[in-house]
Amino acid sequence: MSGSLGPGSTTADVLAGVDLTGRSAVVTGATTGVGIETARALASAGAAVTLAARRAGPADRVASEIRETTGNPRVEVSALDLADLGSVAAFAERWRGPLHMLVNLAALPMLPHRTRTPRGWDAQFAVNVVGHAALCRALRPALAAARGARVVTSASRAHLYSPVVFDDLHFDFRPFDPAAAHAQAQTGAILSAVAIGHLWAADGITADAAGLGHAEIDRIPPSPSVGDDPATDASRTAATPVMLAVADGVEGPGYHESCARVAPVFRRPAEDVPGVAPYALDPDNAARLWRVAAELANGVPHL
Repeated sequence: MSGSLGPGSTTADVLAGVDLTGRSAVVTGATTGVGIETARALASAGAAVTLAARRAGPADRVASEIRETTGNPRVEVSALDLADLGSVAAFAERWRGPLHMLVNLAALPMLPHRTRTPRGWDAQFAVNVVGHAALCRALRPALAAARGARVVTSASRAHLYSPVVFDDLHFDFRPFDPAAAHAQAQTGAILSAVAIGHLWAADGITADAAGLGHAEIDRIPPSPSVGDDPATDASRTAATPVMLAVADGVEGPGYHESCARVAPVFRRPAEDVPGVAPYALDPDNAARLWRVAAELANGVPHL
């Protein structure tokens, strides 16, 4: 299926002939934009979809709308605040049964000013990287039980502007720069997918990063080809995470845009050219990121 998809593909193209009845999915960030469209697409193919959301009101409205438009009654809401590790643990404790698809789309956008969590962490790194890593670890037994689970994590080309600076994750020693903080979090998201793909392969778990490109607030200008119909635009953007969640033949871990695996580049390309930085795919960086995220979640201090 994935071989016939490309930049113009929509979620309908990805899901043509796909039946997800009997499969379960968790989608974070499912109350806005690409998250709504991803959840809707999976539900339309018959999956039981859980919207993991911080705010119950908007999530309930989205779930109701998806149930109505897809005719699938198996769309529900479960509370999740990725900035609160207690909330992450509680979400996982409520989960029952195998989990076939975990689609991590919640993310803080580029923040104009330094924002820290109560633990003193950079907010973007805390939510986009540490929170999602903690969620994945907590749900690992459910993912393993699915025997072929997929983990998809959103990222963007902004990662090309910074690696993860392990010696100063939270801008304690360097001036805070909004673009650098955003880029570091995007790189961390890709590295998390790489780490899961390597470390959990024996459990039958495949992990990949989905570049959402123009759906993200980063340095990339709007594409002239993305245009007039917001619903179609959202469906095109969601096509990549949906493909990574359901398509046969997807080999992880990797970074994908427009339903295609992106090749590494060794210098930053033009802004309209896809590419993934080698530091975002490096297995040693991924293993270190995964270890650091776990230690932060467990209260081990890091610079």
